Amino acid sequence: MKPKTPSLTVDRRSFLRQSSVAAAGLGFGTIPIIGAEKEKKKPEAETLVKTFYDSLSEEQKKAMCFPYDHKLRLKIENNWLITKTLVEHYNKDQQAMIKEIFMGIHSEEYAEKVYDQVEWDSGLDGFEGGSSVAIFGTPGTGKFEFVLTGRHCTRRCDGDSNEGTAFGGPLFYGHAADGFNEKPNHKDNAYWYQAVRANEVYQMLDGKQRQSALCGKSRGEKGRATVKLTGKKKGLDGIRVGDMSGDQKGHVRKVLGDLMAPFREKDSKEALKLVEAGGLDNIHMAFYKEENIGKDEIWDVWQLEGPNMLCYFRGKPHVHAWMHIKKPV
Repeated sequence: MKPKTPSLTVDRRSFLRQSSVAAAGLGFGTIPIIGAEKEKKKPEAETLVKTFYDSLSEEQKKAMCFPYDHKLRLKIENNWLITKTLVEHYNKDQQAMIKEIFMGIHSEEYAEKVYDQVEWDSGLDGFEGGSSVAIFGTPGTGKFEFVLTGRHCTRRCDGDSNEGTAFGGPLFYGHAADGFNEKPNHKDNAYWYQAVRANEVYQMLDGKQRQSALCGKSRGEKGRATVKLTGKKKGLDGIRVGDMSGDQKGHVRKVLGDLMAPFREKDSKEALKLVEAGGLDNIHMAFYKEENIGKDEIWDVWQLEGPNMLCYFRGKPHVHAWMHIKKPV
């Protein structure tokens, strides 16, 4: 059964007259949270990680618990299992806790949509059969991190153990909503709304600015190297945000808001604060003409990169999105 992912299809001829409903009104550092009072009554995801950890048998811990500094903790891929123990191998109570942790690190508005996306992309295996988890460190006694991975999914819950790093480390999300090779409108894709907003920025640029923003081929995907931060303020792909007008910068802020919208409020605010610390003007925005579906100049592959942040959106053949944000060095 196809998940309940909302249709965010964009009519190419009326592109500029539309904007994503999911992204409407988002500003830099302003992440809406629906049902905030209700969410406060739920246990924090970090609390559930501790409860889940305490429920594990010694045999289970041997299979999926590691020292905090283990090299596996910050690994990231577009389709991988962090351990051989799938979610479905845990007992029903543990499975329920894993799902609640996953839901808890996403915003009230997007949690169900994102869960449906993971279910869909896991195929017949579903969330339980297509995902695995690991715990690094010991929850409740110091630094720890819970990591859940699968197809189009790398998520982290660390209780701010990794100081100065948004989301506990690099994230990955994606969606193949309408087949492996999606059409230009990316029908029913849960994350295409982010590219809609980014392309609105491109449409606001003048001819000279577009020449700066439009590049040939993107960085491609190389695991953790995909999200390596360079520390550079100059020489990055695309147009520097500092060279944009005020209204153009304002739309870039909305793009950043869209990128953070699926995640819980406190993590999104932390990420945006770190982006601001690195300087909005130092971010570069690039669009990649050699990886365009439909040759329609609505760019499927684009990125935002600054000295301490990278958001790489690869919409061909379907959506893959990589994100890494740290405090400035």
